[in-house]
Amino acid sequence: MPERVRWLVLVYRVPSEPTRLRAAVWRRLKRLGAVYLQSSVAALPASPAAERALRALRKEIIEQLGGSCLLLAATALAGQTDMVAAVNAARDDEYAEIVDRCRDFLAEIEKEIAARHFTYGELEENEEDLAKLQGWFQTVRGRDALGAAGAKEAEAALATCAEALEGFAARVYEADEM
Repeated sequence: MPERVRWLVLVYRVPSEPTRLRAAVWRRLKRLGAVYLQSSVAALPASPAAERALRALRKEIIEQLGGSCLLLAATALAGQTDMVAAVNAARDDEYAEIVDRCRDFLAEIEKEIAARHFTYGELEENEEDLAKLQGWFQTVRGRDALGAAGAKEAEAALATCAEALEGFAARVYEADEM
């Protein structure tokens, strides 16, 4: 664990109605990789990109949503281990979901092989699915500032998917030559 993590903390208040406003802020913060310390208080490891995104969100909360908002830079005097654990747990949850989707991908490849659906259309569809999984992984890795342990398993699962896709592609090419 890093010795001293710098944090960006967003403390905000948005009108309770319509609820879609609160949900929009929540979704944006989750997409950035923030964790909630309590209601309407979210934190994430400091970085220039995170600061730009939170400054933009702060401006939007104030100017467009009619709320109030503070953006703070901080270090934890106590509880840093808990904050790091919360951020890493959030990333590990995302990595675990990628691993689950990789299992689904592999099951789909196995189903296509069993059904002998060796077509370029199936190959293209599976290539697109793998590209989406890889893109999702890169998104999660991009916000994994503290090195969550789940990255290794997700990376290995994606490698297995890529190998399975190559095997499927070889069968498609072989079927095309017949």
